[in-house]
Amino acid sequence: MHALMREKGHSLFTPSYTGLGERSHLGSPSIGLNSHMQDILMVLQFEDLRDIILVGHSYGGMVATGVAARAPERISKLVYLDAFVPKHGQRVFDFYPAGEEERRRSSAIDGWKMPPSPLPPDTPPADAEWVAPRRVHQPLASFQEPLILDNGEPEVPRSYIYAQRHIPGDPFRQFFVRAKNEGWQVFEMDASHSPHITAPEALMEILDTIARG
Repeated sequence: MHALMREKGHSLFTPSYTGLGERSHLGSPSIGLNSHMQDILMVLQFEDLRDIILVGHSYGGMVATGVAARAPERISKLVYLDAFVPKHGQRVFDFYPAGEEERRRSSAIDGWKMPPSPLPPDTPPADAEWVAPRRVHQPLASFQEPLILDNGEPEVPRSYIYAQRHIPGDPFRQFFVRAKNEGWQVFEMDASHSPHITAPEALMEILDTIARG
């Protein structure tokens, strides 16, 4: 996405949450949603980023919602890319079917390292090979910790990008429906859950449309 962003004249920041990516060695049972929100808030502060478009993918929608509520003066638009859109007091596990929380908790390594979800079945082999070593365990607390919105819902303009190729039990369509019902800018993609990996050019066109809208 970096090269595509540059071609369109945009700058892209891709910070990693504590316990993930190049910061996976910092993972611990205490790392949760608030830790990850603080990660992004610190990037905004120390890079002095303003008038940005904040994009949250999947779990990142939890983080982006909290960040936009806490630092609205730095954010011009909030984009959910096939992501959770929580309200006050909600957790990631609240959006899964009954029994899924217990199943995932029981599968956690050392009681707190939650394995990544399987890649969508239509992920091309080359993409799967590229992303596999970059997928690491995520602290369980990040799925258990509720989002607290002391100041209410984010008041910045919001867009939702929905990836249509989902397996049964899709937890994200509910948020696409909510976005349409609440009058957000909405888009659908003929792609599976991670279009930034499998359909970057198509995603770039949508993001550019949002940025220039």
